[in-house]
Order: sequence, then structure tokens, then C-alpha cells
Amino acid sequence: MNNMQARAVIFDFDGVIVDTEPLHYRAFQQILDPRGLGFSWQEYVETYMGFDDRDAFMEAFSSRGVSLEGGELQRLIARKADIFQDVIKEGINAYPGVVELIRDLHTAKAPLAICSGALRSDIMPILELLGISDCFDVIVTAEDVARSKPDPECYRVSFDRLRECRSESEFCTTDTIAIEDTPAGISAASSAGLRVIAVTNSYAAGQLTAADRIVESLEQLRGVHTP
Repeated sequence: MNNMQARAVIFDFDGVIVDTEPLHYRAFQQILDPRGLGFSWQEYVETYMGFDDRDAFMEAFSSRGVSLEGGELQRLIARKADIFQDVIKEGINAYPGVVELIRDLHTAKAPLAICSGALRSDIMPILELLGISDCFDVIVTAEDVARSKPDPECYRVSFDRLRECRSESEFCTTDTIAIEDTPAGISAASSAGLRVIAVTNSYAAGQLTAADRIVESLEQLRGVHTP
């Protein structure tokens, strides 16, 4: 990709394709504030961003010494998903250049995947609104893994499924690029053996130095092609 060779690309979703982090934050607060478990936006950025819903609720409860049973956890996740669907109806915007980049890569027949800690029900309506739901061979979500980022499981699953789906394409971990926006996501992708391009949508460049390359916008990657 530009000066990095990419035969396959795996995109994070929140903070890379769309700016949904403030919307997730609002949904969490609607549930947690009435329980006295709400947290500030700064706390969300420093602690919760990159967690899936399961780990975010577990952290919110455990950090305040409140117990959370499995059944209640599942009810909270379902309630948060419903609230999120209402929130996105107010409008959603893709980051500059990302839709065009995804379409470029899809047209070039590059193997493409999404690796996200969000729920599939959060992701699919947005992809459809953006007109790119048919561009991805594989979509791995929180429902597909036991551990969220920075654990590398999600990226290992994404890569393995992409290889299975696109068996006619020759690519390995070292020529597969993950596009991420958080330190946790960079750690997950790197630990899975992938190369990482980080975009400064959510964190400053100084916090993303573990990536192989840092860009201010995915518009900088337009016009690339895979070998």
C-alpha cells in the first residue's frame, strides 16, 4: 500500500470506516448513568475504546466493585445494541476517503475483511447505508471470538477465514495489512503477524507508534493497488 506491499487488507470498523465511537459512548451512558456506573468521554478513550461491548460492561462494573452475572451481562449487551440502532438513525458519516479506498481495493479484487469488536447488528446496517456491504469477503465481529482486542484472536480468525474464502489468492500474514486506529487494535494485529497502518482518527500519532505506518487520513492511501 503505497510503500507497503499488500495482497490482502483487513479493516477495523469503529474509528476507521465510520466515526461511531461517540455513538457507542452515548449508548453506554444511557444504560450505565442511571445505575451510577457512567464514565467520562476521557475515560472511554483511555480505557474502553477498543473493547467489545462484553468487556466494556465487565470493566464498568468491576472497576466499581459491582458484581455482574452472565444473564444480566447478555441483557445489557442486547439493550445497548437496541439503543445503538436508534442512535445511528440520526445519521452516520464515513471518514474521508475510506469508502473510495474500499471500492478501489474491491475493484482490484483484493481479499478484504473487517475485524471489529462491534456486533454484526451494529456493522451491517452501516455498511449497507454506505453501499459497501458487498465489498468484504469476511466480517469478524464480537460474536465470533472469546476475547477482544488487544488479544490477537480476532485478527487470527479474520486472516484464517479470509484465506479459506479466497483460496485462489496467494497471500500470507506478512503481506496482509490491518488498518487500525487504536493502540489495542495495533497490538492485536501485530501479535497476529500482520503489518499495520494506523490512522489518527481516534488517537494522536504519538500513541500509535507501534504501527508500521501512520497516516492522518485514509485519503492518503487512495490509488493504491494490490500486486
